[in-house]
Amino acid sequence: MAPQKCFQPMAIRFFRALSRKKLVSNDEESKLARVLTLLDLTGLGIGSTLGLGVYVLAGSVAKTVAGPAVCISFLIAAIASAFAGLCYAEFAARVPKAGSAYVYSYVSVGEFVAFVIGWNLILEYVIGGASLARGLSSYIDALSNNTMKSFFTATLPMDVEFLADYPDFFSFIVMMIVTALLAAGVKKSSMLNNILTTLNLLTVITVVVSGSIKADSANWKIAKEEIPPDVRNAGEGGFAPFGVAGIMAGAAKCFFGFVGFDAIATTGEEAKRPQRNIPLAIVISLIVIFLAYFGVSVVLTMMWPYYDQHAEAPFPYVFERVGWPVIKWIVTIGAVFAICTSLLGAMFPLPRVLYAMANDGLIFTFLSRVHPKTRTPLIATVVSGIFGGVMALVFDLQQLIDMMSIGTLMAYTIVAICVLILRYENPQEVEIPKSDSHHTTTGIIIKQFALIFNLNGNKHPNCTTATFTKGAICVFSVIALAVCFFIKYAGTFVNAEHPYYLTGFILLAIILLSVVVVIARQPTCSIEISFKVPWVPFIPCLSIFINLYLMCELDAYTWLRFLIWICIGFFIYFLYGISHSRQKECSIDNEPQTSAAPVFVMKTKPEERF
Repeated sequence: MAPQKCFQPMAIRFFRALSRKKLVSNDEESKLARVLTLLDLTGLGIGSTLGLGVYVLAGSVAKTVAGPAVCISFLIAAIASAFAGLCYAEFAARVPKAGSAYVYSYVSVGEFVAFVIGWNLILEYVIGGASLARGLSSYIDALSNNTMKSFFTATLPMDVEFLADYPDFFSFIVMMIVTALLAAGVKKSSMLNNILTTLNLLTVITVVVSGSIKADSANWKIAKEEIPPDVRNAGEGGFAPFGVAGIMAGAAKCFFGFVGFDAIATTGEEAKRPQRNIPLAIVISLIVIFLAYFGVSVVLTMMWPYYDQHAEAPFPYVFERVGWPVIKWIVTIGAVFAICTSLLGAMFPLPRVLYAMANDGLIFTFLSRVHPKTRTPLIATVVSGIFGGVMALVFDLQQLIDMMSIGTLMAYTIVAICVLILRYENPQEVEIPKSDSHHTTTGIIIKQFALIFNLNGNKHPNCTTATFTKGAICVFSVIALAVCFFIKYAGTFVNAEHPYYLTGFILLAIILLSVVVVIARQPTCSIEISFKVPWVPFIPCLSIFINLYLMCELDAYTWLRFLIWICIGFFIYFLYGISHSRQKECSIDNEPQTSAAPVFVMKTKPEERF
């Protein structure tokens, strides 16, 4: 029996270590320079998101997926992104610390989930920066008749299936330049980002205004008979030639054009008035980004037939066709600025995530060292730059893009879950009411039913309601994932001709909606913060569902690469992070608490606890 007695406490301590939470204090002195204004944060969000996609995505989606209805696809994608953006904004108001979704999940869910999210964010930002550097190299090389590609393919070919055809040294050099700019100081890199973002927005305005002059609504009404016979896969013509399915498929592609605004949330320790400015910057940047995408997609499809768009460089192609070569070159130069801005914005958050994780002891602590002069995480910046540069050097652009999306979607999902958990969490220590053992079986069932749907009318959360909410969130996530797989793999059978599929889908939908009702019936925390997501739990639940659906759309190779990356992360965490965590001495040996402890430790006014 002795080994069993020893095993049980060890197992308890192990699982408690995985779920220990980070305590955050508002008056903790940050080592980073708090210099970023609302304008800087908004510029960072726009710059990191409004990149090459605004010049490429609209044309490629219009030609092959959605037709002129690509503008509706962008609208749907913007709504989906807004759900995630609102969740990020609330967390930024609650936790003004560096680290974005990593810190958010650490203070609400626990250490292990936080490490997984932080590890995913590292993958997202590294590959995002590498893909932009590779994209910039390809764009410039295309303007020079593929000189670099021809030279390196002939002299240094790489005949490896999972690598690029040749080493792209230009993209590696670009990554090193961006790394140097980021290491020089956050204010200097932010000023450069603001300048490039302004030039990018001026280019977008030029495109929209000049394109409106050449716009012709007849290009939205092209009949199927008017499409040239040599054109393949042009759909049925009209505004939505590929139907509703094409619009939704286009929305899935356009969604990734909005990825990048979460870079704002990593600046919690470098932003002035972060609890106000970060939520505002997220909302403002998403509005500007949507207007840019929507305007560009409208004028592009009105200027030229959707089936004759150029998938890789639509605007230079269209302006050349309409006889405006000057505008063509303005757009070409603007695209270079856009990629540079996005590259700077994509690499900006990565050192902050590494810094936050290293500062907590979950990865190697030398990455948390801050340079005394520039007040930036210098070692983390250099390591992330070299890592991204090597990825850009040896991987192809399409390979990089395929690897980027899964980390982003998982981060968005966890943030939405964390919003729900914290909104229904018990901020004070309140004992769980003791159950009455004299109740009959029927009485116990009725009591549990009343607790689940809060028929007792509780107006303040306690440990019992918080536990029910957490369980309901887990059930919702599992059922939502099942519904997503059902839609993807059996969606065509959900009709009257296949009653079993239809019945199964209806039952899953009813269960899903019932769980949302259970969550909505629970009392919420009334502590005031500067920004809250409206219509909770419906918006976070919609965000979770949309993100899970988009994750189901990813191919098997993306999931395989993701699992390899996760295994590397687990190796680091279980051999290093779990024993070096700064929260270890606070929670690993503590006795289990009978109630929910406060997630945050604030030394300011009680009403500002969150």
